[in-house]
Amino acid sequence: MAERSLRVDQFDPNDTVVSFDRRQSPVAAELQRGICRALRARGHAVVTELSLSNGRRADVVSLTPGGEIWIVEIKSCLIDFQTDGKWPEYRPYCDRLYFGVAADFPCDVLPAEAGLVLADRFGAEIVREPLEERLNAARRKAMLLAFARSSALRLQWHLDPGCGALD
Repeated sequence: MAERSLRVDQFDPNDTVVSFDRRQSPVAAELQRGICRALRARGHAVVTELSLSNGRRADVVSLTPGGEIWIVEIKSCLIDFQTDGKWPEYRPYCDRLYFGVAADFPCDVLPAEAGLVLADRFGAEIVREPLEERLNAARRKAMLLAFARSSALRLQWHLDPGCGALD
């Protein structure tokens, strides 16, 4: 009997969601995957858990086809949002900042200036666009280099896990 492969528009509800570095909760990992799938469907290149020069790690960083840099900060529950006040520190590193949450998240607590992405393990939808604040040229160059370097190192590690550390 011939093997049947899943098309891009078909999903296996029993598939396992694994985060890149296994730091996220299962809920956050599922949201991250759905957000990344939705951004890829828009033609974006996506990197997860990207280290920023201020010492923070952005959950999802997206490079749009037009060269914009978006950051999506994932919040797995209300307590996650209430106890983590680091999100303003991501703003200087992107043209657009979004919060990525599940559909049952109380979205009224999220800052109005940030965009809103509703997600699950299979996909996501942008339901509110953020205020756009364009990066200056020096920061944009630094972010593009970090994005490219991280992507290349991860690809090499995937091809040859014995080649050394990722970052």
